[in-house]
Amino acid sequence: MNNIGTDLCYFSVSEILSGYRKKSISPVDVIKSVFEKIKECNEYVNAFVCFNQELALAAAVSSEKRWMKAEPMGLIDGVPVTLKDLIPVKDWNIRRGSITTDIENISRIDSPVAARLRENNAIFIGSTTTPEFGWKAVTDSPLMGITRNPWDLSKTPGGSSGGAAVSASLGMGAVHIGSDGGGSLRIPASFTGVFGFKGTAGRVPVYPESILGSMYHIGSITRSVQDTALLLNIISKPDHRDWSALPFDNFDYSHETKLILSNLRIGFSPRLGYANVDPEVASLVKDGVAVLEGIGARIEEIDPGFSSPINCFTILWRSALSHSLKSLSDKQKDVLDPELRDLVNGSSSITLSEYQDAMNDRIELKKIMNGFYNQYDLLITPTLPITAFKVGRLVADNEFQKNWPDWSPFSYPFNLSGEPACSIPCGFTSAGLPVGMQIVAPRYKDHLLIEVAKLFEEQRPFRFPVIGKVSEM
Repeated sequence: MNNIGTDLCYFSVSEILSGYRKKSISPVDVIKSVFEKIKECNEYVNAFVCFNQELALAAAVSSEKRWMKAEPMGLIDGVPVTLKDLIPVKDWNIRRGSITTDIENISRIDSPVAARLRENNAIFIGSTTTPEFGWKAVTDSPLMGITRNPWDLSKTPGGSSGGAAVSASLGMGAVHIGSDGGGSLRIPASFTGVFGFKGTAGRVPVYPESILGSMYHIGSITRSVQDTALLLNIISKPDHRDWSALPFDNFDYSHETKLILSNLRIGFSPRLGYANVDPEVASLVKDGVAVLEGIGARIEEIDPGFSSPINCFTILWRSALSHSLKSLSDKQKDVLDPELRDLVNGSSSITLSEYQDAMNDRIELKKIMNGFYNQYDLLITPTLPITAFKVGRLVADNEFQKNWPDWSPFSYPFNLSGEPACSIPCGFTSAGLPVGMQIVAPRYKDHLLIEVAKLFEEQRPFRFPVIGKVSEM
């Protein structure tokens, strides 16, 4: 087993680029190390739908030639990246976690995020697993089976960007692109101990347009905050295909932070006023808050003032899924994830009046959060009220929970309201499972969120699992 401190596959993007500049390491070295880690670990965690070592190595050879001439092209020339199996990449077969998709259907376009990465000569190494059509917050599908948590192979990594989070935590790539329509970046980041970030709605252009509209975000999972910051400089650039994207702000998110925490007013809501939180999780998040207080933050315990928006979110989410899958034939519906099929069939009873009421509730939530930010600069909550639970299940508690929003009360509210939000590791339970702390900032203040996350990471450097051979799961 390689030492994490010297294994190239665990190098941050900044370390990789520094090594390229100094010619102490090469893109070929890095790509070989990444694929060695994939070979070592993926059979246990099942994080990839597909990968292509031959093409990646060819791209690495080209990148190495540019670096040897000191003529790199792009901000991340030669950096290995993965993309979730929902995101179109030219010449890739995007399966969306579903056997209903056509195995011969090769994408003819790059999505905006893939196009920006390609322009900067990132090396695409593979497509990471997702539940079918990204519909739930655990990662298993009829197409790919179960993806497992590297900290405990009997546990789920969460979802829907579960393959991305697992790959990040194990060094199977440096940057991992995922999506988040209700927590799908932050949930698996929390369960696997890495950094998951979604920007303000519209910060990263999206195409094709998502069924979830402005609730849907493209973002990243990485092993450091700085890696996400550098990536945001790239993927936030404009793309004419997204009519709703924000104007390009040309902000350098990767700059050295000079933020003075004592100038901020931060609200800490342990329960958002309604969530039940595991005591050990609550204690670790509170300890994370104390870390920020220890470096000067002024933090007040307060709830933002809205009741649980689960009914609002569930109606909008179910309606979107049902609409997007209505064109499937009866034969295709028969092979869907059974719980997804039941959800789609049951969503036909949602009325137009119920849908409009949910839209109105969403507007009210946005107004409440706008008012909250008149008093506070940031909001901190747990990312999740629980730690990772057994694989092969939709919910943590079958007696009291029916679907994934029941155990993820902290994530989807901020898809409804559109703020930037992240999950950052804040500790481990007595069972050795990671816990995430969520930081939420006002819309358009993505830079503030990233700067505070950087300061926290300096105090609490991330830890990563090492997978060895196991005899049983």
